[in-house]
Amino acid sequence: MLTAIAIVIIGVLLFLANMFMDNYQLRILNLSGIYIILSLSMILINGFLGLFSLGHAGFMAIGAYTVALLTTPPMAKQMNYYLDPIVPWLAETEWSFLPAILLGGVLAAIAGFLIGAPVLRLRDDYLAIATLGFAEIIRIVFTNLQSVTNGSLGLKGLPEIEIEIPLPLIGFTLNLSACIWIAAIITILFMVRLVNGSYGKAFKAIREDEIAAEAMGINVFKHKLLAFVIASFFAGVGGAFLGNIMGTVDPLMFRFLLTYNIVLIVVFGGIGSLTGGVLAAIVITAAMELLRFLDSSFDMGPIAVSGIPGLRMVVFSLLLMFIIIFKPRGIMGVREFSWQWLIELPQSIKNSSFGRKKLRKDVSK
Repeated sequence: MLTAIAIVIIGVLLFLANMFMDNYQLRILNLSGIYIILSLSMILINGFLGLFSLGHAGFMAIGAYTVALLTTPPMAKQMNYYLDPIVPWLAETEWSFLPAILLGGVLAAIAGFLIGAPVLRLRDDYLAIATLGFAEIIRIVFTNLQSVTNGSLGLKGLPEIEIEIPLPLIGFTLNLSACIWIAAIITILFMVRLVNGSYGKAFKAIREDEIAAEAMGINVFKHKLLAFVIASFFAGVGGAFLGNIMGTVDPLMFRFLLTYNIVLIVVFGGIGSLTGGVLAAIVITAAMELLRFLDSSFDMGPIAVSGIPGLRMVVFSLLLMFIIIFKPRGIMGVREFSWQWLIELPQSIKNSSFGRKKLRKDVSK
């Protein structure tokens, strides 16, 4: 009941945001929703399974290119493909956004299955290197498929997301912000149900001790592959939204730096906490925009400071180092938000205040 009320409140706030926020502020809001999807998908692998995967950018590229190729109108495709003509089976194809993004997620999941089957037998740094190599392979393949992906030129002028919802008496259209945040809420609810169920308990057991988990009858490889495929699906969906919000898709978007940004969010929020991933996605995305002035010249009172390109990422790298040194489990660690905790919070604060007062009185005596 409380979850349903919270979803309604979020919907009202999004409606008000679309009415009163400008395009720049809406862009930051939408990016926060996208990074929630991406961070939770990475937490599933890196946090609840204890694997170190760096292949998210590759799965995002698959989702982004799938949606871009399927939703772009034929006329726009002709304008993009001026070096080599697009392959005939894609030239006249035009899908609506909902089936296109589902297919993008499914194709990313299939790629996750194909890459996960061999590499998930590796561990630690070897797995990280293998998944990072996969992401780079995908990017290079997309760069060289000139007649399919338009190569290094990419796809520009992507259509704006709109999903029409027909109802018996009245119909309405979901815009970009609504689609992104509906997907983010679905991702949160799905991940919560997954990690709190039997599969989530098996994931945590594998994270703590693979040998003991296998001795208890858990099929370790099957659960690893399942989590990898689910995370790949949501990474593909997040990549599709990211390409649409940018209005363009090209191979340079999906370099390792993109995966690094997601890792930063996951580590900052807490590598074993879905709540931490949600909070960190919002905070880090907003902070990245607020600190953008560091990359250009700015004034500090009478002093003119010359901007240094990339200084913003240096600041975030230092922040990541600080978190790892002084808060290695992240802000939330493995703690999760619950309605019971929120209901009992005032009483806990009251008890804590009463306890401190009693302690001061005892000390004074």
